[in-house]
Amino acid sequence: MSGLAPLETTAFRRFADGQLLNLAKLVIENAFQPIVELSTGKVFGYETLMRGYDRLGFESPLDLLDTAVESGQLLALEQMLAGRALAKFATVPDFSHSTLFINLDGRLIQDGEQIVERLLQQLRQADIPPSSVCFELTERFDNTSAPEFAALMQTMRKAGFKLAIDDFGVGHAEIKLLCDFPVDYLKIDRHFISGIDESPRKRHLVRNLVNIAHVLGIRVIAEGVETEAECLACREFGVDMVQGWFIARPTTFISELQPAFPHLADLGRARRSSQSLDEILIRKQIEMLPTVYEHESIDSVFELFRANPRQAFFPVLNANGEPRGIISEHHLKEYIYRPFGRDLLKNKIYERSIAHFVEGAPIVGLDANAERLMNIFANMDGSDCVILTENMRYAGVVSAASLIRVINEKQLKIAQDQNPLTGLPGNRAIHDFMLEAGRDDDQTRFFCYCDFDHFKPFNDHYGFHMGDHAITLFAALMKRYFFSDGAFLGHVGGDDFFIGLRDWTLEETQEILSRLLSDFHDDVVQLYSVEDRAAGRIRGHDRSGTERDFPLLRCSIGVLELPKGLLLDDVGRLSAEIANIKKSAKGSESGLHVAAI
Repeated sequence: MSGLAPLETTAFRRFADGQLLNLAKLVIENAFQPIVELSTGKVFGYETLMRGYDRLGFESPLDLLDTAVESGQLLALEQMLAGRALAKFATVPDFSHSTLFINLDGRLIQDGEQIVERLLQQLRQADIPPSSVCFELTERFDNTSAPEFAALMQTMRKAGFKLAIDDFGVGHAEIKLLCDFPVDYLKIDRHFISGIDESPRKRHLVRNLVNIAHVLGIRVIAEGVETEAECLACREFGVDMVQGWFIARPTTFISELQPAFPHLADLGRARRSSQSLDEILIRKQIEMLPTVYEHESIDSVFELFRANPRQAFFPVLNANGEPRGIISEHHLKEYIYRPFGRDLLKNKIYERSIAHFVEGAPIVGLDANAERLMNIFANMDGSDCVILTENMRYAGVVSAASLIRVINEKQLKIAQDQNPLTGLPGNRAIHDFMLEAGRDDDQTRFFCYCDFDHFKPFNDHYGFHMGDHAITLFAALMKRYFFSDGAFLGHVGGDDFFIGLRDWTLEETQEILSRLLSDFHDDVVQLYSVEDRAAGRIRGHDRSGTERDFPLLRCSIGVLELPKGLLLDDVGRLSAEIANIKKSAKGSESGLHVAAI
């Protein structure tokens, strides 16, 4: 029908208005678009989208919904679409571990109780827990202005449904929703994701939105991810899940759905393999506290507190194993110590379930570093813990005391990693700097690898004490020239050093490195005897044992430039690039060679 002339389309739609629901049943289909865990590439759930509206002469689903409102058929249409989506969802392989995201039109809030009851009946028939369904609160309308909205949110939460704010950033009252209602997911609108790899403003906004959401115990979904660069930027800023054409387009065919997307897993592999020290230390401090499920009876909570008298809180999960928050002992004390308090809690008329007592807690994935966890914890006043997840499921908790131990142990490990001769950070710190700086694409970065030329014959000829003197001399010159906040100095070992620079220009970098090389050459030649200085060479043995003449000691520096906007956290690739550049530096007359990746 999309090929109809304008007059024919108008006539068709006028005719269709009275029979919109019947016609929609014939041509409208539900398409599923995967929502994928960014760290693993595994499918977390599907958003159901309308397809076939163009066959009724509509340009978009919104046009069809607006017409349904005018003809008084919106409720029936939405119930038909939701029922079909559930029926299709039940045929998805291993659907019990997935979540179905369904849009809730703000104009149906007044009919929300009816929608929820109908959906619960369909879920019971399909043996699907309510926690496998997430209502997306579209911000096309001001939902919070509806008098029935608050009560509907309580009903949905009590029933076990999950809640998401859709199109965050381009609609009405999103901050009010975050503040006043316990939502589970925040879906950042495509507007803020498009071109995020090239926009400092968007990167700044998304980074801070993610931090705010995680402090509130809300997981973040980026909508409309269409390029690898956008996907990498989302991962860098801590986004939990993504959906968009870079991952998969919506499809009406169940057979086209797949449980995971290898290209996302490949993007995350370097990061997962390099979560080194922080993840190791955090895993050591995780407490696997017993949990309760929000749909269980209140008796199960009393039993937990009785069995664990020193524990003041327990995590609460939904039926899918995802954390919803915590339940604290102090919330139940007024009932425990009141006459008939426990009986009152279990009274059906009073209606106080576990879900009623759940309070928010920061929720974040295990791949977060220790400083980020501490920052999240510090910004959540009164929180008992940070809840950790792996593959979006409960993985344990860490307390403030545990995080302090993690930070202290990390600092101790870093101190132990320092080179005893120069006092500079060693390989672990260099690796972590390269990883962090590679992800910080807001500025140009330079990775400089410094390596002495002809150090072995010098060390053999004059002894290791003089060799150590040359090494400490170079370290002192490095510290003299690179002392700003944007500079990182490391000692790889022996006569190999590393300089990392952020927010420097190419001209500044080349000028200061040239001075470093010149000063080192002028100073190090003074370590030679008068005769060797005059000859400009010394006699020694190469690595194969052959005796020959060697030039005087100098340093070569290979510099890898990462331009602004390039996000690269594959340390193995960075190291390989630096090794090639170092070879070019050693072969150059100046000893300095710069190349961009």
